[in-house]
Amino acid sequence: MNKFRLNILAIGAVSLGLFSCSESFLDVDPSTSVLDQNFYKTIDDAEMALVGCYDGYQRTSSNGNQSFYVTSEVLSDNCFGGTGNTDGRGYQLLDRFDITQSPSDNDIFNGTWGDYYAGIFRCNTLLQKMGNVDWGEGNETTRNRIEGEARFLRAIMYFDLVRLFENIPLLLEPTADNVVQEDPLNVYKAIVEDLVFASDNISYPAYSAAWAADNDGRATQWAAKAMLARVYLFATGYYGESYLDGVIAKADVLAGLENVIEDGNFGLIESFDGLFEPSAAVADEESNTLDLSAYAGAGNKEAVFTQKFNSTQDYNGNVDGNGWLVMMGMRNTSFAPYGRGWGACTVNSKLVEAFSSSDTRLVPSIIDIQGEGIEASYDLKTQREYTGYSVKKYTPMALPDGTDYVATMGQGSFQISQYQDYVVMRYADVLLMAAELGSANAQDYFDQVRERAGLGDVSVTKEGIMKERRFEFAFEGIRYWDLLRQGLDVAAATIAESDVDVLSGNAADNITISADKIKATKGFMQIPNTQITLSGGVLKQNAGWN
Repeated sequence: MNKFRLNILAIGAVSLGLFSCSESFLDVDPSTSVLDQNFYKTIDDAEMALVGCYDGYQRTSSNGNQSFYVTSEVLSDNCFGGTGNTDGRGYQLLDRFDITQSPSDNDIFNGTWGDYYAGIFRCNTLLQKMGNVDWGEGNETTRNRIEGEARFLRAIMYFDLVRLFENIPLLLEPTADNVVQEDPLNVYKAIVEDLVFASDNISYPAYSAAWAADNDGRATQWAAKAMLARVYLFATGYYGESYLDGVIAKADVLAGLENVIEDGNFGLIESFDGLFEPSAAVADEESNTLDLSAYAGAGNKEAVFTQKFNSTQDYNGNVDGNGWLVMMGMRNTSFAPYGRGWGACTVNSKLVEAFSSSDTRLVPSIIDIQGEGIEASYDLKTQREYTGYSVKKYTPMALPDGTDYVATMGQGSFQISQYQDYVVMRYADVLLMAAELGSANAQDYFDQVRERAGLGDVSVTKEGIMKERRFEFAFEGIRYWDLLRQGLDVAAATIAESDVDVLSGNAADNITISADKIKATKGFMQIPNTQITLSGGVLKQNAGWN
């Protein structure tokens, strides 16, 4: 399987006054001869620096810090915190929006913060140096495409940050200044401007879906148009319909989605269970293999934008694996085709019960631990908040004899070398967002998604679209943000729980999530204490986390 591989790119020692680095690190001579003084001169230099920007984005999920994806799932009503029964309670702090669950955990997102701003620094550096490159004659399209990709990556990283923390510094050029937190409206303006530029300047047909085997993971104008719609819907949902007035018009956002649809590069794959590798995998005990023939493959026609990973991450400096996937595995339990992991994000049984019995998305989305005969082998003694269900779309895989599937690739460890990509944007989302934004074809787009799920026709409504999104995108890092953009009161009331019975350490336990705790935080996460300290108090803690 060909993949757009993101290799580590070192362009010199990078420091940014928003995350921790020691004086000794700052004093170390660069170990590479590629420096600002002799770089950013040719188109090849710019292309190499762009790969470094993709690598920076990849590292937001490969460094082993608290990932945006896992956080999104823990915060939602679909999952509980889980993890090990004797582990710290950081995931319970997130799940309950309650610092008293683990008072010393005031730095959960410190590594995340640093990873994101390091990735943004790479994009800012390339964008600042664009004028130094000798582009030659007739290469304006190449220049605009490179700038468009860098700005897309910067936009998507800022969108993750502003949704997580709301109050963040906005850096649009490389700087070591101690920068104050920006009005979130200005952050959204910058995100929109970057995505509009990417939409207009990543050349057609750059990285067509038809070329996905070679270009899967590259930003396209279609990915930019789809992400712009996601940004618009969240910002105008959470802050009010007029929030982006004068920044971007609803009609222009919808027109971008219609362009993605009309272009014909993308479509729904025939069977939902082919979308995700673990959902498609079938264990063959006789041959001790996994049959993956039902998997549509990376870069299939439904993948509008994907964050790429490889199986080559190791403990010797190669950082390109899916750093969060191990968290999603069943606690210390391999049961082919599913592999072991740390038991995070145990699935709320209320989601299982909410699925229609005829909905073909249920089985590919959720591991039924009892129904699939796994419970007798399950490590209940070390699992916290066991519900009987686990996430199937994103989970490590194993052979029937228990061998970690990633080990068959001859690389690394099951803990750090997981290679499964994260599909950030699917074509099904394009259809449902276009329907939500009032497309004249809303009913048709809505019906296409439901028909693949084996469901009958119903009249399209906003309420129906939001319900459909819950089942279509379960465990894809979308649900929490869909709730929050319907309003803080809606999110709090939906996520709140009272005395839900679970097992922790194979003993009775219960979960209570207070709507008031969620409201106190406004739905946003704690600013890392280390960053507040490093800033000398310039950065201020978010409400509800003191």
